[in-house]
Amino acid sequence: MNYNFEWDVVLSGEYAQWLYEGFVTTMQISVVSLVCAMLLGIIICVMRMTPFKPFRWFALAFTEFFRNTPLMVQILFWYFGAYLVIPEGIMTWLNELYVFVPGAFTLFGHEFVGEWMLLNVEFFSGVIALTVYTSAFIAEEIRAGIFSIPKNQLEASRAVGLSFTQAYRYVVLPQALRIVVPPLISQSLNLIKNSSLCMVIGVSELTYMARQVESYSFRGFEAFTVATLIYLCISLVVSLCINLYNKHFMLQVKY
Repeated sequence: MNYNFEWDVVLSGEYAQWLYEGFVTTMQISVVSLVCAMLLGIIICVMRMTPFKPFRWFALAFTEFFRNTPLMVQILFWYFGAYLVIPEGIMTWLNELYVFVPGAFTLFGHEFVGEWMLLNVEFFSGVIALTVYTSAFIAEEIRAGIFSIPKNQLEASRAVGLSFTQAYRYVVLPQALRIVVPPLISQSLNLIKNSSLCMVIGVSELTYMARQVESYSFRGFEAFTVATLIYLCISLVVSLCINLYNKHFMLQVKY
């Protein structure tokens, strides 16, 4: 093999800055999407369990639609069709929103400085797509956790005077969420990896920046190897969290 590896090309200077910015954007879009997906997933799950049939039908249609359509299609839909369903004022606000990227540190001999970055419609289109897609899976996982809670706990809660919503909020959901934390963490890992698909609409996340580095430096192997290792490190950290939680959980709960 006559290929000459030049790792310093992508691990220093401007290209390292690009990869760092891509990593930060990946974490930003992943964290924002995960928080929104958790909240929406809980809401959809509760709607799926409510005795009010229209809510149940809506939640069922939501989960079946977003779980059974490709994420890539959903990303493109929200990017090209969002302006048709989102008010113009909100779209203008989204296009003018800034977020601060932390910096002021040295990496591979290069100084990085914090700055304000513009988050445009591409970013929020990716957030919306990742949120609704992941929330459908989260809702089903939480529902499975709820089914693992003995039914008599819900009946006892209603018997002491709690409403249906209060019974789920104070009795059922806290226990169910504790049980489904490991699969929820795995879903978080999937969301981080799925964020790479947002490059198709121009979100400057890690995969997009690695592709930019390859285009300018013609060092595709080095660029994508670094990006792969970054994704691997994120995955290993999440897997470590899962293992630590399972170890702690099994010490607390005995069956």
